[in-house]
Amino acid sequence: MATQHSRSAARIMMAPAVFLLLVWMLVPLSLTLIFSFKRFLPLRGDRIGERGDGFGDFLLDYIQGFPDLDWVGFSNFSSFVTSNSFWPAVGTTLIIVGGVLLVSILFGILLAMLLDQPMWGQGIVRILVIAPFFVMPTVSALVWKNMIMDSTNGLFAHLWRAFGADPVVWLSDVPMVSLILIISWQWLPFATLILLTAFQSLDSEQMEAAEMDGAGALARFFFIALPHLSRAITIVILIQTIFLLAVFAEIFVTTGGAFGTRTLTYLIYQRVLESQNVGLGSAGGVYAIILANIVAIFLMRIVGKNLDR
Repeated sequence: MATQHSRSAARIMMAPAVFLLLVWMLVPLSLTLIFSFKRFLPLRGDRIGERGDGFGDFLLDYIQGFPDLDWVGFSNFSSFVTSNSFWPAVGTTLIIVGGVLLVSILFGILLAMLLDQPMWGQGIVRILVIAPFFVMPTVSALVWKNMIMDSTNGLFAHLWRAFGADPVVWLSDVPMVSLILIISWQWLPFATLILLTAFQSLDSEQMEAAEMDGAGALARFFFIALPHLSRAITIVILIQTIFLLAVFAEIFVTTGGAFGTRTLTYLIYQRVLESQNVGLGSAGGVYAIILANIVAIFLMRIVGKNLDR
């Protein structure tokens, strides 16, 4: 049992890590908030300050809120949300999140059912199924773009020609399907791993009793296995949604935001780096944070209800 002395020692030892984590989160967040209320266009001559490049000068500017930049109030927020690109970007983000979740959960359940069956080389098969999750998003996007979806030398193009059909230019003809396919390939192993763990905790005696009572395979799946998987599915939805709301690398490498694939995070990138409008991009970043927190709170409530059952 922990004593008062040991609890105090634990707090003291954890304090530096907690402090670093707070700084790690609060500095970027507060900079985003400060710049979202400022006019900051570096290409048009706006500068943060001329007092030097030292940390002390930066800290002073940080505390003072970068007084050399003009205060514009909420105009960055209104400009960002009323632009023609905002709502299409939100819609694209939600379509990608929904599509990837649908694919990863459906195929994740199928793969988990297969991997739960005894087979030769089971360990190797499981490693191969999980392996895509450890590939960097930029690398997987490059592989899919140049080796699988390329309309001239890609794997799909050769398959199409083998059946006498014209190759599909995936990233321009069906860009959303292509992106959902690429991102799902990365996240499917994660969903499979979580669902496989849930399958392995399923009571086999209950399944055998249902089979002896005459329940078919579909009935056993929908009335026994699927309710048992509900918690695992909820966790997959929660974790994947939080990460998928910020998907960026796959779009940057494949379509560059063209063909209607510009998500909210990609729109923020374009405003900050391509248009060099730091204030407008920061306002977009605040919207993205608010959207992510709304979704997270909504999903956490669902998770809480499922876990309390």
